[in-house]
Amino acid sequence: MSFPAVLHAEWIKVRSLRSLVGSLISVFLATAGLTVLACATLGRPEPGSTDFDPVLFSYYGLNFGQMAALTFGATAMAAEYRNGAIRISLGAVPDRGLFYRAKLSVIGGLTLAVGLVTSLTSFLSGQALMDKGFGIGIGDPGALAAVVGCAVYLALLSLLAAGLAALLRSVTGAMSVLVPLFLIVPFVVGDVSKGGGAADFMPDRSGRQILLLHPDGPLGAWSGMAVLAAWTGLAVTVGWWALRRRDA
Repeated sequence: MSFPAVLHAEWIKVRSLRSLVGSLISVFLATAGLTVLACATLGRPEPGSTDFDPVLFSYYGLNFGQMAALTFGATAMAAEYRNGAIRISLGAVPDRGLFYRAKLSVIGGLTLAVGLVTSLTSFLSGQALMDKGFGIGIGDPGALAAVVGCAVYLALLSLLAAGLAALLRSVTGAMSVLVPLFLIVPFVVGDVSKGGGAADFMPDRSGRQILLLHPDGPLGAWSGMAVLAAWTGLAVTVGWWALRRRDA
């Protein structure tokens, strides 16, 4: 089979599973919805605050949206291992490399598309709802990079989850690793390491540098994204190793 044909087949799989469609919708609703709520109710820094970042504040809901992106990536990949579906998929596409590339392309591509809509909506609505004098425009330095970077961040997370799910062959197994990795480990590492330097290289903190108007720490906006890409590349590679070496 050709790559476009396999790509189309993977698109049909995603479209036909309500849980996957729901996860993508949740990326938008959680990120944009909570951002709108926060900016509408707060809209300005707390009195005495010196580190208010109008760009980062526009992505207030990203903590929840990123979990939906991780869930989408893990579920889209692990669904192949339910009830022996992987045997049918590999029977139709014997070339495992072709199958894996097509699946990752659909997962990453869909998350990137949804992420762009989510990111732009969050930024524009967030800035519009901030009190006058605190918001910035899409043309201001760092704003457009944050909009694009947020979408890339979500896409990389979905691919990282997909790679881990290919290794563990389970949504539960993948999420049991990813949830602590994103919600607990960075804080533990930050407390243990002096100055929290090691925590800056964790997937979430490194990738989120792109959302800061003035990135701090050892990583810049795009170097932080490169660190996240390295994490994703590692997960995708071990997922490919598992798919290639194990029996279906």
